[in-house]
Amino acid sequence: MYSELSYGQLMGVAIAISNKMPELTVTSEIYEEYDYRSKVPPSIEGNVISEFPFLLPKPGSKAKFDEDNDLDMERPQKEVIRIEHSAKTKIALVGLQVWRGAFLLGDLLIHLGLQGELQNKIVMELGAGTGLTSFVASIYAKKVICTDIDLGGILALIKLNAQYNAKLIKAQFKIMQLDFKETWNKELSNEIEQTDVFIAADVIYDDDVTAAFISTIQKILNTKPPKTLYVVLEKRYVFTIEHLDNVAPCYETFLSLLDKVKTENAKATWTVEQLPLNFPKYFTYDRVKELVLWKISSKPF
Repeated sequence: MYSELSYGQLMGVAIAISNKMPELTVTSEIYEEYDYRSKVPPSIEGNVISEFPFLLPKPGSKAKFDEDNDLDMERPQKEVIRIEHSAKTKIALVGLQVWRGAFLLGDLLIHLGLQGELQNKIVMELGAGTGLTSFVASIYAKKVICTDIDLGGILALIKLNAQYNAKLIKAQFKIMQLDFKETWNKELSNEIEQTDVFIAADVIYDDDVTAAFISTIQKILNTKPPKTLYVVLEKRYVFTIEHLDNVAPCYETFLSLLDKVKTENAKATWTVEQLPLNFPKYFTYDRVKELVLWKISSKPF
């Protein structure tokens, strides 16, 4: 009955029939917004390849944008990120798809890169999915560690996509497993200690994952600070009988848990702020009002 749903529809159905969640499949909304399809055949049967265009200003360029928030600068270079991915998945494997938050995070990384804020930095992506934003970070950073859970062949998919986008990757590039619910091994711990900037996009989709994510970032930010984390999320509203209103349950859980750990780490000099989306759009997508960007920083004790 519920074989294929958009993410927003899924969350509404999930509230009513949570016991059937494993049977549901979801598809990202972005495929309905623009035609990203590539004529290149996928390497893995059942996958599709999409080509995501973006504008890449030359180093030293000063980004400007018009009143519609569209990029307005002299002859930026047109580039494409080619991503092999699933067209639809079960909820546990949503990382095999591309979600809208990756484009906003990509915009931010280009913006930071043009300002020199990623130069000589080590960047780690959490819940990287297909690897798209890690590839953007690798244009500017010294080193990028692309991490995700080793489930459904996702790490192998990141490796494949890194090969597709080799010409864009300028940084040292490393793929590692990081499961929010598991203990770090020594190699991962060493990488986290050395990392300056952490990034994540659309990594919460149920309360358990959200709690594990918050626990992970708490541990990360308190591991050899200073460290900075940028998180992009999309509020996904559903109507609930409990509230008799449209609410964004996963996002509300994120805010609640974030406020709790912020209080717990008051002495650790954390800074938590929601940033305005007042930087240019470089990728082609709909920057909807439900997209939000958080910056969380820790300072030395």
